[in-house]
Amino acid sequence: MKCDYCDNKATVFLTQLAEGQMKKVCLCESCAKERGVTDPTGFSMAEMLLGNFQKTVSGAVEPQGSVKFMGSGKICPECGFSMEDLQKVRRFGCANCYKVFANELAPMLRGMHKGTTHLGKVPVGLIETHYRQLRIEELQQKLEQAISSESYEDAAGIRDEIRKLDETEVAE
Repeated sequence: MKCDYCDNKATVFLTQLAEGQMKKVCLCESCAKERGVTDPTGFSMAEMLLGNFQKTVSGAVEPQGSVKFMGSGKICPECGFSMEDLQKVRRFGCANCYKVFANELAPMLRGMHKGTTHLGKVPVGLIETHYRQLRIEELQQKLEQAISSESYEDAAGIRDEIRKLDETEVAE
């Protein structure tokens, strides 16, 4: 099999699911090194798979419309990281970088994910259990207040309500 970028024999084969389709890239040893496949900090498989590299007349491969970060000139005050550093390393220097470069990241994240806010997931039943536990704690405080104010009839009603919530929890 030949390299996708030159006519040498391919020795590195990459496969990834991108845009709902399986994309394959075959590279020779020199093209793999040139693209940073052997260097995890400099390799962007997404750029290669999405066809953002093209051959030049000389046979060399160069980025074609590759992802460019807006040169905002901003630098993270905590670690000194810039957007240009992100383009080279493909990682931020610290957690504060996400705040500093939020405006530049938002369009990129919207393109990669459904949104820019992580909503997370809650296991089934956990939220109800959490709310029930909060209600029990609230009722226990009311029960203590009723007992301290010697409102024993109110305290008995609160106690019964706590028992019902406890029984519901045990039944599940």
